[in-house]
Amino acid sequence: VHLRARTNTIGAVARIRHQLAYATHSFFDENGFLYIHTPIITTSDCEGAGEMFQVTALFSQAEKVEKELKENPAPSEADVEAAKLVVKEKGDAVAQLKAAKASKQEITAAVSVLTKAKENVLRVEERSKLKPGLPLKGDGKIAFENDFFKRQAFLTVSGQLQVETYACALSNVYTFGPTFRAENSHTSRHLAEFWMVEPEIAFANLQDDMNCAERYVQYLCKWLLKHCREDMEFMVKHVDKTAIERLELVSSTPFERISYTKAVEILEGVDKKFENKVEWGIDLASEHERYLTEVIFRRPVIVYNYPKGIKAFYMRLNDDQKTVAAMDVLVPKRLVN
Repeated sequence: VHLRARTNTIGAVARIRHQLAYATHSFFDENGFLYIHTPIITTSDCEGAGEMFQVTALFSQAEKVEKELKENPAPSEADVEAAKLVVKEKGDAVAQLKAAKASKQEITAAVSVLTKAKENVLRVEERSKLKPGLPLKGDGKIAFENDFFKRQAFLTVSGQLQVETYACALSNVYTFGPTFRAENSHTSRHLAEFWMVEPEIAFANLQDDMNCAERYVQYLCKWLLKHCREDMEFMVKHVDKTAIERLELVSSTPFERISYTKAVEILEGVDKKFENKVEWGIDLASEHERYLTEVIFRRPVIVYNYPKGIKAFYMRLNDDQKTVAAMDVLVPKRLVN
């Protein structure tokens, strides 16, 4: 693995990713956006789906306690009572010295011994509570109040919640950083870790959002053609013969824009049998998206106003009460003649 970066393919990918990241910051800076760093560890489930990687120190704490208990077993109730008895004896000794009007030096020494005995009781009582395994509450649930953050914490699935607050204060902002999804789907379309660009535009509507997305995608394509020509030619030769052709198409062609409802109507009317049935309310499959971009329109397509049932809860509900103001940018993989 440590030699992988020396290969031509991985080297080209690394240079292309570098240029794409640089171009991303350049685009948003040129368009008046501020870059906001949002937390990677969070207590919020931004998407509401619950498919998050949990961050906890409880397991390492439990292992440490278990090891400690093996080496030095927890005190029994008898040990605790014995320690308390010592405190009583030392306390009586101090009382007797005071009653006998002993010297200050003798009383001070006895009080010091009593203080140490009390501290020992606290240590013994604390250790007597140690138990192997995860800490549990009375109802059997995990006691996260004993965890590092005193509550459940996760790797972020999105910086959107945090960056929205900055948009309300600073207008146009964006975040660009690692996000994590614990979806149990091991396909090339589902990554456990990836970097995501999330702009937030103040005082904007869906049309403004689509305009920004189109300009951003075209900006990246033009940037690659200008700054990564040699690496892209390598990709054409060894990985994807249409890579440069597709970059030129996307960078120079206005994106088609159709509503989800119109897209479904088009797909229902074509003379082609899809593996996934086309009907209003479904989440468009890859074959549907590719047919729209590669066969019907032969260019990038923005599909907007999706059914509310297949989009996240925070999407703005449209006046028809059936669709939400959401959009996806679809790009052709190859053009079909």
